[in-house]
Amino acid sequence: MLDRFKAFWQGVVLAPIINLLIALKVSPDTVTLVGTLGVAGGALGFYPRGELFWGTVVITCFVFSDLVDGAMARKVGRTPGASTFGSFWDSTLDRIGDGAIFGALVLYYAGPGDDGLYLGLSLWCVVMGSVTSYARAKAESIGLDAHVGIAERADRLVAILVMTGLSGLFTDWGWSWGHWLMEITLWALAIASTITVVQRVWVVRRQALALDA
Repeated sequence: MLDRFKAFWQGVVLAPIINLLIALKVSPDTVTLVGTLGVAGGALGFYPRGELFWGTVVITCFVFSDLVDGAMARKVGRTPGASTFGSFWDSTLDRIGDGAIFGALVLYYAGPGDDGLYLGLSLWCVVMGSVTSYARAKAESIGLDAHVGIAERADRLVAILVMTGLSGLFTDWGWSWGHWLMEITLWALAIASTITVVQRVWVVRRQALALDA
């Protein structure tokens, strides 16, 4: 759903940064690494201490590297899929970044958040987010297609970052109901991720049975 906005961000908002990095001969793979380190550092450095708003601000700044590295690769002539390692590198580091964000929420609920239910829910989101990505990757590795589901990575990432940031901001303002935004989002993502895994397993099963027949 959010992929439609990529062209605008890459072509207008982030274009000066992309051109500067190319002029400095920075490789797209380096941008991917720095972005992931920034996301992980922002999540693990702020969320476990209860600093949800500022943690989200830092994470968001580095999340844009996911748009920058792809645009850089295309500008320097590395079309999507042309760099085998680049594709592997990007997907691998995406898992680290996602795990750091939801893992940091686990630590938040184990610490200042002090809520066993949402600690478990955050942990469930970590697991199902990884399984969602693995199911698609495994299907593609055996020649099948699992590009289905109601919870794509970009949607999950934007939802949890926006609502976590707002929860932190409203709580800092003294609005005690602010934490509900993040908690509702965790429930929604846990359910949506689980449904997505079931969808992908079902679709792959149908393809595999037809192929075996």
